[in-house]
Amino acid sequence: MIAMLIVAWMVFIILWKLLKTTVSNALTIAAILVLLNIGFGITPKDIWHYVIQFAQNLSQIQTGK
Repeated sequence: MIAMLIVAWMVFIILWKLLKTTVSNALTIAAILVLLNIGFGITPKDIWHYVIQFAQNLSQIQTGK
């Protein structure tokens, strides 16, 4: 019974840390996007377009085209 509680507590702690990290990263990304939008007029759509274009360029470099 005690071992089961210890394991449950360890799983809870791991999940709690994972949740905190996920929320922290999401808030950081949101803050960066807001600052880019306010400061430079860069929208999330512009960033997404650049990421897609960058991935396409990398694939072209790998295939040698």
